[in-house]
Amino acid sequence: MSGKARTGPRDTGCPCGSGATYGACCGRFHAGEAAPDAEALMRSRYAAYVIGGEPYLLATWHPATRPQSLDLAAGPATHWLGLELRRHVAMGEDRAAVEFVARFKVGGRAHRLHETSRFLREDGRWYYVDGETHERKVRS
Repeated sequence: MSGKARTGPRDTGCPCGSGATYGACCGRFHAGEAAPDAEALMRSRYAAYVIGGEPYLLATWHPATRPQSLDLAAGPATHWLGLELRRHVAMGEDRAAVEFVARFKVGGRAHRLHETSRFLREDGRWYYVDGETHERKVRS
């Protein structure tokens, strides 16, 4: 999932689609502030994909499941189109799940990723653990 790294002005709209400015929304998490919950971390990770923030993505991926690298710059460019959060479920104080749909284009073709991601909080910080993708049902 490649994309050119960019960090927009802090007063532009946040890529996560919250309606807040980047600086008031995901930008503060990208700068080091801990996300208050799994939903905020999910939004900030989507925004990091949009701006090509591989270091943030790796830092917020749980060490037990984190890859060595993502290599976002490899392959064809990804153009992120939007994030729809469908559900945020707290499963105790330190575990949560977030269901989302992320839309994007690669090579001019539209795609969607529908996933339920699992998150874990350790030492006051939330981490992405893994996710289960949902296949689009085809009507006959």
